[in-house]
Amino acid sequence: MNEKLATITNLFDGKEVRSIWDSEKEDYYFSVVDVISVLAEPTNPRDYWYQLKKRLSDEEKSEVSTKCRHLKMKAKDGKMRQTDTLDTEGVFRLIESIPSPKAEPFKLWLAKLGREKVDEVFDPSKGIDQMIDFYLKKGYSLEWIEERIKAIINRKKLTNTWKENGIHEGVEYAILTNDIYKEWSGMTASEYKSYKGIRKENLRDNMTDIEVAITSIGELATREIAKNEKPLGLDENRKAARRGGGVARRTKDFFETETGSKVISKENTLNYQYIDNLKLIDEK
Repeated sequence: MNEKLATITNLFDGKEVRSIWDSEKEDYYFSVVDVISVLAEPTNPRDYWYQLKKRLSDEEKSEVSTKCRHLKMKAKDGKMRQTDTLDTEGVFRLIESIPSPKAEPFKLWLAKLGREKVDEVFDPSKGIDQMIDFYLKKGYSLEWIEERIKAIINRKKLTNTWKENGIHEGVEYAILTNDIYKEWSGMTASEYKSYKGIRKENLRDNMTDIEVAITSIGELATREIAKNEKPLGLDENRKAARRGGGVARRTKDFFETETGSKVISKENTLNYQYIDNLKLIDEK
């Protein structure tokens, strides 16, 4: 776990909700007492949490409390103390257990999200339209969006080839993807994200045009090698992935030699900045 603290303010009338980013799971863990403090506004949030856990346990709804993780967070006295935390899904379940007018915006958002997913089942083009609108609102050009959609299709072709070669979805896909990235960039996907200063955001959405192009070359080369040689199992496919990443690396080196420009960049498309409180504590 990459235990970088991110202080989130102004989400609940300017009150603070402490969180920790888990780079492996790619999700946040939020302080339970902070969430309770802003939703229920009790005199003593810790006592409220204790009573809530007891009530949920009596009602045989102890799933919220059992999913808690004890992580160190900066307390008001400046010291790092063990704190009950929940991931994003757990926080939403917690919200459902606390009667609060501030919970309604979350419920409306969840209902809207669910409705959009149902609509996409009957008309998949709605999902594509929403994706295009999302990118346009973030300032991407139609040309960039077109290339992004092509990259998604090519990625799907690659994962289909992997599946045909006996690769299982999930962890094995991630291992092979990291092999490609590591071979051409010297970094795994999570390390690349950290280099760019992003967390849960999509890596390719925060790449420059040339970074996207080199990544696509690595995946295209891997797919062609896997299609032609039909390696079976994870070990053999990892060799193919590294070779595909090698093609991308040589392309990157040639580009840099001919243009004098570096391919790998710290540029991202974020319009906000994460706060590393651990670093701030060290500096103080």
